[in-house]
Amino acid sequence: MRLVKPAWVNHKDGKPIFSIDIHPDGSRFATGGQGDDAGKIIIWNMAPVRSEEVERNESIPKILCEMDNHLACVNCVRWSGNGRYLASGGDDKLVLIWEISRYGAGGSVFGSDSKIVECWRPTHTLRGHAGDVLDLAWAPGDIWLATCSIDNTVIIWNAEKMPEQVAVLKGHTGLVKGVTWDPVGKYVASQSDDKSLRIWRTRDWQQEAIVTEPFKECGGTTHVLRCDWSPDGHYVVSAHAMNNSGPTAQIVERDGWKTSLDFVGHRKAITVVRFNPGILSKKFKKDLTKPQQYTCCAIGSRDRSLSIWLTALKRPLVVTHDLFNNSILDISWASSGTELMCCSCDGTVAYIQFKQEEIGTPMSRADKTHLLEKIYGKTVTKTSASSVANQIIESADILKLQQQRQKQQQNSSIVLSPTEKSKSESNVLGMVTPTKSSSSFYRGVDMTGSPFKPTDKQIETKTPDGRRRITPIFLPVEPDVGGAPAPFTGSDEIQFQSSKGGSSIQVERQDKVTQGGLLSPQPTGSPMRLPNLESTPKSNLPPPTNLMSPLAGEKTFDAVVLPLAALDKESPKVSQSPKVSDTSKPLPSPSEKKSLSSKRKHDKDEQPRKRGRPRLVDKDRARHQHTIPSTPPGPGTQGTSHVPEHREPVRHVHVSHDLILPAPAVVNNFSVVVLRGPGDGDLAIDVDNSIPSGGVTLNKVKVSRGGNTLWQTVMSAPIIAAAGSRFITIVACTDCSLSVFNDIGQRVLPSIILPSKVAILDVLGQFILAVSCTGSVYVWNLKKKQCVVKNEQLSGIIKGSETLSKAYLAADGTPVIVLSNHKAFTFSVEYGTWLLIQDRSDKVAQSSSHFYTRPKPGSKHSGTLSNLPQSQDSQRVVQCAPDSRQLCTLNHLESQVMSCLALKSPTEYKFWMHTYVRYLVQEGVDTRLRQVCTNLIGPVINTGSVNTWESTILGLDKRALLRELLPLFSENLKTLQRLYTEIQEQLDMVDAAHLT
Repeated sequence: MRLVKPAWVNHKDGKPIFSIDIHPDGSRFATGGQGDDAGKIIIWNMAPVRSEEVERNESIPKILCEMDNHLACVNCVRWSGNGRYLASGGDDKLVLIWEISRYGAGGSVFGSDSKIVECWRPTHTLRGHAGDVLDLAWAPGDIWLATCSIDNTVIIWNAEKMPEQVAVLKGHTGLVKGVTWDPVGKYVASQSDDKSLRIWRTRDWQQEAIVTEPFKECGGTTHVLRCDWSPDGHYVVSAHAMNNSGPTAQIVERDGWKTSLDFVGHRKAITVVRFNPGILSKKFKKDLTKPQQYTCCAIGSRDRSLSIWLTALKRPLVVTHDLFNNSILDISWASSGTELMCCSCDGTVAYIQFKQEEIGTPMSRADKTHLLEKIYGKTVTKTSASSVANQIIESADILKLQQQRQKQQQNSSIVLSPTEKSKSESNVLGMVTPTKSSSSFYRGVDMTGSPFKPTDKQIETKTPDGRRRITPIFLPVEPDVGGAPAPFTGSDEIQFQSSKGGSSIQVERQDKVTQGGLLSPQPTGSPMRLPNLESTPKSNLPPPTNLMSPLAGEKTFDAVVLPLAALDKESPKVSQSPKVSDTSKPLPSPSEKKSLSSKRKHDKDEQPRKRGRPRLVDKDRARHQHTIPSTPPGPGTQGTSHVPEHREPVRHVHVSHDLILPAPAVVNNFSVVVLRGPGDGDLAIDVDNSIPSGGVTLNKVKVSRGGNTLWQTVMSAPIIAAAGSRFITIVACTDCSLSVFNDIGQRVLPSIILPSKVAILDVLGQFILAVSCTGSVYVWNLKKKQCVVKNEQLSGIIKGSETLSKAYLAADGTPVIVLSNHKAFTFSVEYGTWLLIQDRSDKVAQSSSHFYTRPKPGSKHSGTLSNLPQSQDSQRVVQCAPDSRQLCTLNHLESQVMSCLALKSPTEYKFWMHTYVRYLVQEGVDTRLRQVCTNLIGPVINTGSVNTWESTILGLDKRALLRELLPLFSENLKTLQRLYTEIQEQLDMVDAAHLT
């Protein structure tokens, strides 16, 4: 045995230290007590306490961190079992949960000479007590946290969902000064000044037993009453008790809560009892064949003495008298079981080290767990805070649902790892979520403590002039807090637990020639060439939203975004002529390239001097329309047109209050390709604005398929834009007219005259979208011969320096407007106004725990909403307070559901309803969950009155959707089993009555 009192461990000027606790890794310990003008917590390096040589080494820090966030004295500090959290309670009625931060070390505490080696920050503030918090304890498995206060209550907190309260235990009539957990999580015990020790069940948080007999002669003379439970669970030992007017530590046996035994010998009231965490074994007699198993208990008293007891012996193993000048207030054992520290009200601490020969050999953790399971069954560490294993099931349907869910979890756990299991659950609806499991991904950051590593290769390609081009990969910033700290080794740098493998970035060199993202104007006379699309790698990013969604049976098309070509890895195999989605500014014929290139260069030189000049419209505004040259096919091309090998840089329109949008330029020849369904063949719309005819110049439109002309016609005004579908073709001319033709070239109606030239043109089925240069938006439904959207101005949604990026049609002719800041709008005909359907820069959305959730691009649940462009800033997540995160998540999910309704997207609506209901179930928000079920189930009893309820929504049967959502209730049967039973019974009644 070795006893040390390190004088350098103090809170200065002899201020009292009320609590001490050794970290589970044994490399640091925390003390809590009084500071200069507030409560103070200090985290100390354990190495100088153990070794005198290390203590003399001035290069090794003794203080790792000082925290003074508590407004009043700190009464208790406790590390969580996994070492990730530090909980502290004080006279300010608050409980703070601390986590280590990766940033902030290296400085010094204000007003102190000590250097900050580690930075610990409060991540949760638990408010609920009405008085001083005197003691706290983590439950086995760190699923609950119990705190007690002078307000006569014990509060149980859900450690998995801070700061959620699980229960408030009321029953004590005096100050509650101690709390401890049963090692198998079945009970929690609390001791109070009301001369009682109470045992509470964790199954229903009701009182199991009350012990009063040993405490009848006790008085409230101690600052704390820190009781503790033995590691084998057989008994709980109280603090201050009396036996024949002498102070004792009462042993309360688990079997019947009998009080026939106690620890005696101290001269004054006992303040603290702390058991060694291990179950020990040792041969006390040589003639014993097997070592005897026992536990070890340390007891501190107001008589300034410390006694160490082994339950196999009738007398204490060791007693230290006059160890301090004042009462002992707290004791802590290291996880190894051979080290002990205690603190006193005199502001000093003591360290005692035992040898295994003296104290015994501890049982391994696996053997200890096996022993507890053998005695008590499965421990609470196998379950979670929301477990319903001990819950009374009130319905056979609930029991069946619970059994089905357990069977699914068992089947998935056989094959999948926890991370893969999380992925598989999210993939049921084609959900894109972070790769970390939901339990380790909190507030948008990884909580496992593993360092971030690149998840892809760094791609290296070459430009046409031979220069290397390296595509960077995204390395996210490490989160501020999260993860258990690594054992402190004496280094001044903060360390975190991580895998042994280093972060090595692999470079993949591709023998491909790529073009720059934004092409500079070519020198005069140099040909403008576009990279061969067959050698253009395939982008890993989701494809941008097409401006024309094909109808059922039409071939879908992923627009090629050339500025991202360097990110691609694989070359798409193009069976037909590649097509470029662009009709707003058709590309010139080869004969005009030289003059236009020179003009662009001149414009670029002069543009910086013309400050008020508006920028051009974003050219990516037609999804199925691709400009191709109209030059005759060369030998061996078999009549297929070539793609021009140049594309203008994407430029946005700067929209001012007068809403002047530039119109597409007039060029002699351009072509547009309209994609059709598989087997139908694509249509090519060829425009020639230079047809001489008897001294005048006409403008011809020709529509062909596979080189065969289907129909053609001429226009009097130059054509600046064209679009089409399988049903109609529409051309826009410089005289502000729109001409619409059917599939055989007949005019459908007279020319439509707009107030100005067309800036953007799009066609979807028999819907036409036109955006004029003055910012007016029109949508026509040719099948019904009606105007869906009439002369709606963009000035209401474009503010300040925002620019118009693209405009296109979604399902049922719904217009979608996307701005340069990636806000997206649609126009509601029902409400007659613009609706915001996406804002990735919104702080509320970024604070949502489902900010990254979306259907996988290309999956059956993807649609217009999921295909909207994402900004780079949308990768950031705002770290808001936990109590605000639920509000932000509910706001975000409800906005997504409503946006799907506005866009008339049934697949996305179904996806987001599943996500929304699952979150309501997990959080137990029964009021909103009940409202959702009520809206979907409709009237259950036919009252004969007028029924305005509609049985479908976006073509989906509401009650069928509700039946799909009901199984999600199994994730929280503890709270929602009665609601589930009620809704299930109503659905059965509807089926029986055949209500529609």
